[in-house]
Amino acid sequence: MAILMPATHSNAAPRTPANDAEVLEKLPIRAADSTARELAALRAAVAKAPNDAALATELAQRYFDLALAQGDPRYVGYAEAVVTRFGAVLPVPLLTLRGVLRQYRHDFAGALKDFEAALVLVPDYAAAHAWRGAIYLVEADYGAAQKECAALQGLGREALAGACLGLLQAYSGQLAAGYTTLQQTLRQTVDADSRLWLLTRLGEVAAWRGQDAAAQAHYREALSLGRDDVYLLAAWTDFLLDAGQSAEVVRLLAKWESADSLLLRLAEAEALLKLPEAVRHQKMLVDRFAAARARGDTTHRAEEARFELRLRRDAPTALRLAQENYAVQREPRDARVLLEAAVAARNSASAQVVRDWLQRSGFEDARLRSLARASESVGSSGDKK
Repeated sequence: MAILMPATHSNAAPRTPANDAEVLEKLPIRAADSTARELAALRAAVAKAPNDAALATELAQRYFDLALAQGDPRYVGYAEAVVTRFGAVLPVPLLTLRGVLRQYRHDFAGALKDFEAALVLVPDYAAAHAWRGAIYLVEADYGAAQKECAALQGLGREALAGACLGLLQAYSGQLAAGYTTLQQTLRQTVDADSRLWLLTRLGEVAAWRGQDAAAQAHYREALSLGRDDVYLLAAWTDFLLDAGQSAEVVRLLAKWESADSLLLRLAEAEALLKLPEAVRHQKMLVDRFAAARARGDTTHRAEEARFELRLRRDAPTALRLAQENYAVQREPRDARVLLEAAVAARNSASAQVVRDWLQRSGFEDARLRSLARASESVGSSGDKK
């Protein structure tokens, strides 16, 4: 249901190895791992039955799940290859999954076309409604999101409907109601992945409400499920950074260099603590962002804006990137980086789009509203008053 902030994973510019024996990179999954064995078995099954839509969907979905868990978008590429090889005419599950992969790349228009096509074929296909709702929430199109929540409710998909409605309420000026809806949905949910998502979102909503103890409890319960999830770790470590617990962030993320969104937070914490590793990690981020630009990959702009603002102290560049990002996705964290960059760059006009959203939506987070007020008191177009 949630659209997660993708992380890029690459090392500077592409390079051709000197010989076939040269090792370019070791993948995080070893041959002895159960996940590797599972993937090998699925690939073999798909190779034997290339026209079996169920097998192709299972393999592609497994790759996508790994991308979300580990923050490694190469798995998205593998999933895309499975979908592409299946053929031009896709059955509804693969059509929907192609839409999911497109939204990961921030091709929201393409994703919505796929979900619409899936619903033409199967009007009660809940996954397509849920993902459309997720995209509309990211785009701050709350009227369209409400229709998808209602569609899920009408299909009797209580868990999906509750997740959709709870987040919609939280984003649109009803934090208390959203929190209650998400709690009620959690009580009705036994699936571990769904519980992890709900607990993570409850942590975010509690933090927006200023209820730090409740937020911490939700995040810790999500972590206790023992499942890798980059979005959870990003949300939790953002909470810790805001609380001044940089040392805990370093401890949690020391082994997560491969996920750029987490490497960014690790580098932030290290810089705050003045640790020597901060320099190396910042250089890694510079290289990865440069490589992403070379590939035409724009999914990292929010992270790069935050990097330029908090670590390189380049407010004008951060503001440009934050504006480009906000033109595509407009969740609270996207609003925050734009407001922070506007304040740092002393450019009040650039933050007007976020102030307008706060006015329309009624979003209640005190930190964002304080930043919005601060952005009104700085100069326009970079000029000091």
